[in-house]
Amino acid sequence: MQKSLHIDPGKCTGCLQCESACSLENEGMFNPAKSRIKVFNFHDEGRFVPYTCTQCDEAWCMQACPVDAIVINAETGSKDVLEDVCVGCKVCTIACPFGTINYNTSSGKVVKCDLCGGDPACADACPTQAITYVDANATGLDKMRAWASKTDNATNG
Repeated sequence: MQKSLHIDPGKCTGCLQCESACSLENEGMFNPAKSRIKVFNFHDEGRFVPYTCTQCDEAWCMQACPVDAIVINAETGSKDVLEDVCVGCKVCTIACPFGTINYNTSSGKVVKCDLCGGDPACADACPTQAITYVDANATGLDKMRAWASKTDNATNG
């Protein structure tokens, strides 16, 4: 069973526990600037929205990488950056339409969410369950795939 992150912005309080957990898990320090998930603060609306890599089926980042440093993790389905292969050219950061790949100045490589190998620290740390790790079908992934595969969608938009 493939799983994916499900984000419910309506439950997010802006506590930033997800950012702290992510940076600790991946960088060994509490530093939200190094987190692979970000919480956007919409001040005027009084809302917070967690945002990270959506692990696109047609991952433009992976297709754009000139050295094939982004690969599909067979266990989790995530698109993982192979740090020893990445040359830090940042082409994937340009290719990602969502801006969820970041350049790590310390390593000279890019970083993105890899679902923490199947146990996402952000979901574990979220006190309100605004971020959960669920069966991918529960997020409507199959419905999106079915809709995307229809040939008449371009004209019925």
